[in-house]
Amino acid sequence: MKKIMIIFGFLFLSSAMLMANPLPDTNWIKDVGAGNIYIRNQVFYVNDFGAVNDGKTMSTSFIQKAIDACAAKGGGIVAFKPGTYLTGSIFVKSNVELRIDSGVTIIGSQHIEDYPMIPTRVAGIEMQWPAALINVIQQHNVRITGHGIIDGRGKPFWDSYWNLRKVYDPKGLRWAADYDCKRPRLILISRSNHVELSQLHLQRSGFWTVHILYSDHVTVNGITIQNNIGGHGPSTDGVDIDSSTRILVENCDVDCNDDDYCLKAGRDADGLRVNKPTEYVVIRNCIARHGGGLITFGSETSGSIRHVLVEHSKAIGTSNGVNFKSAFTRGGTVEDVYIHHIQMEDVNTAIRFNLNWNPNYSYTSLPAGINPDSIPDYWKVMLQKVPPSKGTPTIRDVYIADVRATNCTQGIYAAGMQTSPIQSITLKNIQIEAQNAGTVQYARNWKAIELQITSANHKPVQLEHTENVNL
Repeated sequence: MKKIMIIFGFLFLSSAMLMANPLPDTNWIKDVGAGNIYIRNQVFYVNDFGAVNDGKTMSTSFIQKAIDACAAKGGGIVAFKPGTYLTGSIFVKSNVELRIDSGVTIIGSQHIEDYPMIPTRVAGIEMQWPAALINVIQQHNVRITGHGIIDGRGKPFWDSYWNLRKVYDPKGLRWAADYDCKRPRLILISRSNHVELSQLHLQRSGFWTVHILYSDHVTVNGITIQNNIGGHGPSTDGVDIDSSTRILVENCDVDCNDDDYCLKAGRDADGLRVNKPTEYVVIRNCIARHGGGLITFGSETSGSIRHVLVEHSKAIGTSNGVNFKSAFTRGGTVEDVYIHHIQMEDVNTAIRFNLNWNPNYSYTSLPAGINPDSIPDYWKVMLQKVPPSKGTPTIRDVYIADVRATNCTQGIYAAGMQTSPIQSITLKNIQIEAQNAGTVQYARNWKAIELQITSANHKPVQLEHTENVNL
């Protein structure tokens, strides 16, 4: 079908009118990231503590001994001679740089018992969960660097998840599967500050790849993530920033099977109880390949997400470009978001807002025949009812500019709520080529300046239950 250009929303607004939705205050940008981390220039080779580089000998305890000895001596560099090292969970300590040089590969154990259970948060719920392969927990002044490889070898964990889904989905327990199938993350940075992760090649994580939780002043720079080697790992998010602040992610390349770069802040009653926002985040000069979204907000929005800058980044074959998602039980507010200079190729939806995302996963109910006294404690937490006064999420004050998107399935999709329309959205200098322009439902006070959509179905964006939406 010959494409028909539909140009809509060509509104040239004066600077005075734009002040109704101004750009966010960006003075905070200079204070994101780890800053200058000083590490003592003394090197502790794990090989000197018994680690073996044959890829077969379990070296967990020997690597940990090297880290502990380094920390006890005031810090320094823990390094590896070339080769392949098999390990379970290791824990990096303050003032230590874990350096994984070119020619070094760290491979994760494929036995879940090699990842000890720890208190943490997973998918918005605080619970006991296996430690990651590499952990930074309640530490400061830490680096994990080098041009080597960290390979989670996650295929057995992926398979166990899909097998569980085959049992759970017919029973109406889709919402519980991600929590019951315990899989190790690749890197966890939790309750820590001034941490830098740089240059590494990360692949085949069993679950989320880089999880930044309850932390501040963290830099993720120049990492490559490939989680679709030998299969498509479910829920293998790239970089998850979870109730954390002053975070910088730049120069990264992510190929995964869920959200590529994702901002989270807790789920439902438990997230509202914790009530920790994700805020003051910069993501720039990044690439997303396969995955759920170049930049995703949610669906865990309970503690709120705000003060975010995303710039000069690219989506190639990603399900969504810019992706906001929540649910009627999440609550929280996503606001003060500025996204600009974004390129997209072959994505499904260029710009997407959905406050009723994935109901089978988002909403919990206990199927008939299950004894409520026999279920895990975290099921009971997830089953807590959230009243609408607390569960209604809000998305507002989002500014998206300078976007070029080609070969999309859909230009714009927005599904708000009657009680919470998606509001105060500015779209400026945006060009999208798509099969259909899209739909906007339950929205208020949108402005379009130089918005162009080239559509193949002859129709503009369909507006339903909107107020002052000029597209």
